[in-house]
Parts: sequence; structure tokens; C-alpha cells
Amino acid sequence: MSIQRNQFAEVPVESQITERAATFIEGTTFESIPKEAIAIAKRCLLDGLGLYVAGSDHETTVILAKLAADQGGKQEAELLGYPGTRVPAPAAARVLGTAGHAHDWDDSQVSKDPDHVYGLLTHPTIPPLTASLVISQKLGKVTGEEFILAFLTGFEVESKISEWMFSQHYKRGFHSSGTVGTFGAYTAAAKMLGLCGDELRHGIGIAASLAAGIRCNFGTMTKPLHVGRAAENGITAALMASMGYTADKSSLDGPWGYFAVQGGGVTETKTLNEDFGSPWSIIEPGVSIKPYPCGVLTHPTIDLMLKLVTEHDIQPDAIKQVTIKAGSNILNPIRYPIAHNHLQAKFSLQAVLSMIALNRKAGKVEFEDEFVQGEAMQTMQKRMVTEFDPDIEAMGFDKMRSSIHIEFEDGHTVSGDADERYRGGPENPLTLEQLQDKVRSCCEGVLNSEQTESLIEQSQQILEMDDAAQLAGLIQGEVANKLKVAN
Repeated sequence: MSIQRNQFAEVPVESQITERAATFIEGTTFESIPKEAIAIAKRCLLDGLGLYVAGSDHETTVILAKLAADQGGKQEAELLGYPGTRVPAPAAARVLGTAGHAHDWDDSQVSKDPDHVYGLLTHPTIPPLTASLVISQKLGKVTGEEFILAFLTGFEVESKISEWMFSQHYKRGFHSSGTVGTFGAYTAAAKMLGLCGDELRHGIGIAASLAAGIRCNFGTMTKPLHVGRAAENGITAALMASMGYTADKSSLDGPWGYFAVQGGGVTETKTLNEDFGSPWSIIEPGVSIKPYPCGVLTHPTIDLMLKLVTEHDIQPDAIKQVTIKAGSNILNPIRYPIAHNHLQAKFSLQAVLSMIALNRKAGKVEFEDEFVQGEAMQTMQKRMVTEFDPDIEAMGFDKMRSSIHIEFEDGHTVSGDADERYRGGPENPLTLEQLQDKVRSCCEGVLNSEQTESLIEQSQQILEMDDAAQLAGLIQGEVANKLKVAN
């Protein structure tokens, strides 16, 4: 280990996190994975497939898909939105990963550490799921068990890196799903390709140098691109490593490694007491499947607003002002006071609560520009104000805490506090029926009802599949011909 020091980072002089990750990737078998992890993975798979469909006709995906179709290349994997068209694996992953995050509806990593709150971690499913789906097509005849093995191995490596790294990674402006997601995609691809030894370790180093994504692009088309690039870069790193490309074999460690440079350090109490696969992060502390297509930090507040509106039968015209109080963990990233388009609305408490006030729901329809830019939405948002609450801040960041106070035109008021048991999280998970309904909503307008039900049914038979590449056909809707993209 180098005697050099990085004055801007706190990392152990001697650490073996890269080696521990590589050993875990090499040694993990399907039989060694807990049954509970496999059961949750099937839920994440279903959710992810629905999200690919939902994002396939989104403008962020459309432009990338047209670009990939125009560029062409080696026919390795299906191009989303272009049934029958195959493109190079990295290009297919870029489009597919972007679609999975296009609506900001993908699942979120959970932590019980007050310093690692929702939002500071990663959306763990889409990067490794995308890599698994694309590489399974490139290789062919990848069984369902091999598919789930690659996906869960990537999910675990991604989650542990995100959890162990200092939260200042996100606070400084990195988008974890784009940065750390690269390792999830790399691991899944490397596992499926059978990388081991130096090749595997070099690939981790390549992935570390490709990891990117900055938070200034939240609320723009580039935010979902971060996840698409994570999937693309992870696959690219694995393919490069398989061909002999080299990198530092301890790239997560040391004064100039990934934890130091992008994270500012690593939490030794965690690395000493946890390991990859011990526990499996998908089980403990778990994963949350999002009920709303927007930033997860807004969800408990949305549920609270919906509860107040329905219980008190609040009519939009009766509202004079809504005051939302929260801590910096919510108010800093959820940053748009007035949303002027659907992308900004995903990061605006004023916007999402206005949707509830007007329509009593916040789904795909409400997150369209036509609705967000409408007079009713623009007017209602101006009645919403946010306030920093020092008492909530002092309670820590382990929960998404907020309160709402509604003042009416006639002078009376109602108030409430958000339920800390986030709906969709491990303490209050979506039921299977609710998850299936979410997928149906995702597929509306892209797949017909028969195709949607087939997706739901077949995805849950993943472990019996002889060729998991067939999943790619389940998400294909003919969207290319109805999309308007500038030439």
C-alpha cells in the first residue's frame, strides 16, 4: 500500500474492499443466496420490467433509441421500442437503463444509518437488471437461475459500496444511481460473463473510472441518462476487462481509490462488521418499491396530503395556503418551488401536493407536461410553501419526516405528520396486488392488456426459464413509429 495520504479523505491505511468484492463475485452461487433474497428479487424484476415499458415512450428514451438505431452496429441485444432491431450491448443498455429511470419510479435502497438517508443512496435494481438482461441476450441460453444470480450479485455489490461510502458523496453533488450504479451493472455483467482473477479486478478499476453523474441535472432529461450510462459503462468495463484491458486491481481502496476520491472516505465500523452478502442488503435493511413516479423523498408527504384531502374532503378552491415543514434531507434535493414541466415536478413538493389537491392522485397522467403546465397546477403550486423545521432536522435523517398545515379560505385549518413507515418500504411494503397494479399502470398506452398480463405472469416464472433473454420480448411495444423526434 502506498505511503501517500489524501488530506481530503478518511480511508484506512490498509483495506481490502476491492478484494473482498471480487472474492464475493467469484464465490457466490445461486444455492448460496437466501430464499428471501430471491423472493424479493422477483418483485424487483417485475417492477423493473414494468418501468422499462413505462419509460420506452418517454422523450429521454426516444432520443437515445433513435440515436442507437441510426448508429447501428453489431446485433447483440434488442433495442427498446424497436421490436426486431438489435444493437451492440452497451448501446442497448444505455437506452434500457435510461428508460428504467425515466419516470423516477424505480426502487430505492434503504438504510438504518441516520447518515445515509433515502436519496443519499442508490436506486439499486435498474443498473444490474439492465446489465443482466442485455448480456443474457448477447450470450444466449442464460438460465433464469443464472440471470437472478448475476442480478443479485450486482445488486449486493452496488448497495454495499453505496452504504459504506461517506454520505458526502451525494451531498457534494454526485448522483449515486449513476456513479455507484456503474458497479452494480459491472458486477452483473462480469458474473454472467464468468470473469475471475485479474480480469475481474481490472474490470472493477475500469468501472471506477467510468462512474459519473452530477445532481445539477436533476429535473432534466440527463438525470435518467445517468442510470443508462451506468448500465452502459458497467457492461463496457466488463467487456474491456474480458479482452485484457487493465486497471488498478485495488481501485476501491487507498488514498486515490474510489471511496476516497468520490466518497471522501469509508465507514470503518460498517466494513469491519459487515461484508458483501453478510447481510444481503436486499433483505436487511431492504429495498423500497416506489408507489409514485417522483423523488422518493416526497412520498410520505404525498401520502399525508392524500390522507388529509380524503379524510376532510378538501376541495381545491377552499385551499388558501399549504405549509410543508421538513428537514434539509428533503428540502435540499427536492428543490423546485414551482415546477414548469414534468421533470421538475418530480423534485417539487409544491407540484406533487398540488396534484393531490387537484386530482387526489399523482400518477403518469399527472406527471405529463400538459397537466403540470396547466393553469390549475400553476395556480395551486403558488399556494404551497416549504419551511425548514429545526426540530425535524434534529431528529436525524434515518426517516423521511415532514408535516403539513393547511389553511382554508374560511379561516379554519387542518394539520398532520407524515407516517414514518414509508409505504413501499420494508416496514410497509406494497402488496403483490398493488405491485401488479403499478406494473399495469406502467404498461398502459404501450402494451395491450394481454401483453401486460403476460409480462406479469412470465416474469414470475423466471427461475424455470431455460433462456432468460425471452424477458426482452415481454417489454417491447411498437413505440418507434408514433414518436416525434427531431431529425
